[in-house]
Amino acid sequence: MERWTRFVLRHRWAVVGIWLVILVTGGTLSAGLSKLLSNEFTVPGTDSEDVRSTLEQRFGQRDDGSFLVVFRVDDTSDPATRRELAAALERGADAVEGGRAQPLQAAGRNVLFGTISSPLQLTEGKEATPAVREAVGDPAGVETFVSGTPAIQADLDPIFEEDLLRGEAIALPIALAVLLAVFGLSFAVLMPFLVAACTIMATLGIVWVVAHYMTTAIYVTNLVQLIGLGIAIDYSLLIVYRFREELAQNGSIEDAVVRTMATAGRAVVFSGATVAIGLALLLFMPLPFMVSMGVGGFLIPLVSIIAAVTLQPALLSLFGRRGTRRVHVADFMRDRLRLPVPRFAGTADAERGLWARLARSIMRRPLVYLALGATVLVAAAVPAFDLQLTPGSAEGTPQSPEAIRGFNVLSDAVGPGALAPAQVLVDTGTPGGVREPAVTAAIDRLIAAVRADPEVARVDFEPRPPYVDATGRYAWVSIAGKHEYGELAAQDFARRLRSDLIPVAGFPERATVLAGGGPAQGVDFIDSAYGAFPWLVLAVLILTYITLMRAFRSLLLPLKAVILNLLAIGATYGLLVIVFKYGIGADLLGLYQFDQVEAWIPIFLFAMLFGLSMDYEVFLVSRMREFWDEGASNEEAVAQGLERTGRIVTAAAIVMVAAFSGFAAGSIVGLQEFGLGLAIAIFLDATLIRAVLVPALMRLFGRWNWWLPERAARILRVAPSPIR
Repeated sequence: MERWTRFVLRHRWAVVGIWLVILVTGGTLSAGLSKLLSNEFTVPGTDSEDVRSTLEQRFGQRDDGSFLVVFRVDDTSDPATRRELAAALERGADAVEGGRAQPLQAAGRNVLFGTISSPLQLTEGKEATPAVREAVGDPAGVETFVSGTPAIQADLDPIFEEDLLRGEAIALPIALAVLLAVFGLSFAVLMPFLVAACTIMATLGIVWVVAHYMTTAIYVTNLVQLIGLGIAIDYSLLIVYRFREELAQNGSIEDAVVRTMATAGRAVVFSGATVAIGLALLLFMPLPFMVSMGVGGFLIPLVSIIAAVTLQPALLSLFGRRGTRRVHVADFMRDRLRLPVPRFAGTADAERGLWARLARSIMRRPLVYLALGATVLVAAAVPAFDLQLTPGSAEGTPQSPEAIRGFNVLSDAVGPGALAPAQVLVDTGTPGGVREPAVTAAIDRLIAAVRADPEVARVDFEPRPPYVDATGRYAWVSIAGKHEYGELAAQDFARRLRSDLIPVAGFPERATVLAGGGPAQGVDFIDSAYGAFPWLVLAVLILTYITLMRAFRSLLLPLKAVILNLLAIGATYGLLVIVFKYGIGADLLGLYQFDQVEAWIPIFLFAMLFGLSMDYEVFLVSRMREFWDEGASNEEAVAQGLERTGRIVTAAAIVMVAAFSGFAAGSIVGLQEFGLGLAIAIFLDATLIRAVLVPALMRLFGRWNWWLPERAARILRVAPSPIR
């Protein structure tokens, strides 16, 4: 690290110039990013994906490029009204490249609806939405809604942007207040914001490139900007704080930068590496949606590390003593503004402040603190056993956009299960096979059994197009349920359809019969994700343990960190259930109350939190290690490490919690769950775990904390750490 830092310092102006170019380029590219993003929940290699692709290829069904136009009328049987609205539907189809208007259908006495099918990709369909709305127009006496997947996502794009602005309006002022409290009135406050801006714009620029080659989730922009803000400011805050400590030793600025990067900089690299490890493993998930989120998440710590070891030391050397000189905010208010600001014990002297008193108390009674802290975490984790998952729901979005209102009008008319019905695809294997008596009899038996199921509201099938393809080889049956596709009742029906209803229908052996559609795809999404999740957990645990073994030069400390992280994540899952399912505190926080948690949330929280939680672990334990290596006893090293880092870890955690609260302040339930989960986990990590359980356990472990035998040290290529 020393050689690298001195190299950066020799070329500081070139480094700053390169990052300036990256900042401008990334900002320019990110302006066109939203039109490249879409939430597509395909599940490759599953029955539902085979059904979807076959319906697209053989029957021309392409939901992600199709518009659903809903009309609320006085009387659906009026011929003049139907002719006028059919013409409006044709105009809408003409506005879309390759668009075809399907016949109008009635849904009760007051709702007509029609589909505009097209060969467009979802991102192209989003762009075409305004043209479709303009072409359809607003027929007199009729309430018109252009909906469908492209229109819904087009309407949600500005909501995501508004949520992002709202989140930044929360996070930025809090981050500024924290930095002023830590650094005082100083130009040093600017450094974390400069690093964060460069990191975020660089990451968004890379995402812009990636989005041209793979389907990328809409959530990625919010993810990069808010999490990038929290991580970049955190890393910069830790480094600048240590730099000011090193400057107090009265050495040269360059030596202070080198020592800072060798200590705090090294800790930041290991922290970022642990975050990147968890998120990089999402790249191996079997779901494109999760992979795209993993790409965005993985790039954040990766770019943050690069900025921390290049831009950060260059800025430190340029700011120097004058740029980082501190004017205490409280002293400024007392001396210049003559305000009666009280003095609090421990705000200036680490050895006599709050953290010193807490450290000494924990060293005297470690078992008491361990028992109390562990009890709180276990109690918070218990509700996690009541966690229920959903692949998604229209109820978890704002209900005001036109596309959502149209969706709700049709849903009220035909039932929530009719808009994403289950679909049974029959492949007879030969042209004309659908008309064979054995096949038609099996289809009749299947329809009869399905209609008898308590979850089924309606079954649609006719032995001719559009339910049979032109060759007569394929047929499909539409099954509308009584619940929305993501609800547990719909998921249970999809499983019954596959395990019971289709097998007992008695199709010929050569026929292949698959269940797809909304409920089945939701089940496949959850099963595929959680089939891979245990392997993700195992890989993260192993790689994190190895990384921390190298960082701490210890066998025991990484194991302790891994176990405490698992406990903290369990507590986070439990608190999500308490807030969103049980509704405790949901109204107070302005959150949805929702029985189920979106299926991607627990996986992404685990991958994200297992690394983020290590930020403070690495910074705290690395400082303790410094004191141990300098000859302090275990108790002295643990207490002094907590004293020296308690304040800055708390400040960094406040910034991170503020950034994640920006998600919870939004209006999309999935991002609310994600943001609250991250905020809760970081709060628990910086308070109960790092400030209480870590020092208590380290006090009990004694000198075994620091043991790394020679054989393990050789494998890790670090210095051994014998017991002394």
